[in-house]
Order: sequence, then structure tokens, then C-alpha cells
Amino acid sequence: MSDKYARVERERRFLLAAPPPPAAVTATRRIADRYLDGTRLRLRMMVEPDDAAPIYKLTQKIPAEHPGPVQGLITNTYLTRAEYEVLAALPAATLDKTRLGVPPLGIDVFDGPLRGLVLAEAEFDSDEAAHAFRPPVAAVAEVTTDPRFTGGRLARAERGELLGWLAEYGI
Repeated sequence: MSDKYARVERERRFLLAAPPPPAAVTATRRIADRYLDGTRLRLRMMVEPDDAAPIYKLTQKIPAEHPGPVQGLITNTYLTRAEYEVLAALPAATLDKTRLGVPPLGIDVFDGPLRGLVLAEAEFDSDEAAHAFRPPVAAVAEVTTDPRFTGGRLARAERGELLGWLAEYGI
């Protein structure tokens, strides 16, 4: 797969027992993701509380051959509302979350059947930076290499499954 139009995605993910204290949060946005059935495509709508206009994105993720901080290749395309609505009619698995900015982390607090799941992620510009990053103090475990904690898998997880996975990590 060529990286002519894609960029390398480097991120590490951490399981947290609870959301951060409100005083630590610098930004908040609501995110609704749709993982389109039979594809590697994610349709996203992001809404910031003070902004009336949602942001719409179509993302393709090509996974890396080996698990780790280099997640693979990622390509983003920004959409109009009309374009988003056309694609939103396609069959998909969904998930809803609130993303809290606690630099350098984005912390996702999930809704619906994923209620109780809190994941922190950090993104990096280089392999060296990804490997040198120290996990947040509040991290229960690093789940970067655990495929159950990827968006596409979580969107299809049932409540009982999630509770079992969290129990494995003592949550």
C-alpha cells in the first residue's frame, strides 16, 4: 500500500479507571463514529460545545503489519454535511463518545453500551517520540497492542464483552 496520500499514524492507547478531573480538561468535543460495514472506512461527526457547525470526516485506516505504536497509514477527507449524510445512510457499526483534551492526551469517555470505558491516547510525529512517551499516571494499562480497544472493534462490542475485557484489567 502506498503512502502517497496517507500519513503514518503513530499512537499509544491507555486504559483509565475514570475520566480526568474537570480542572485538567482544556477542550471537549462530542464524537459520533460510524464504521462502515465491510470496509476500513470511518465516518465521523465532531461537535465542539461552542461551535454550532459540526465537522465531518471520512477516514481510511490501513493497519500496520505488526502491533505497536505505529498503527499504520491514515487518510482523512473533510466532508460537507450533504456528503456526510449520503455516506451515513450506509450500514455501519456506531459508537459515541466525548473527547476530553488533557494535553498531550485525548481522553475518550464512551457512551451507550461502552459506558464506563475511558481510553487515553497520545499521537506522535516520530517512532522515537512514541517509544519515549511515559504513560499517564492514571493509566491502568497500556492497550496499544490489544485489538479489542480499537475503534472498529469497540463499535461492534456488546456490553458483556466490554465488561469482561475491563475485568481482565481490574476495572
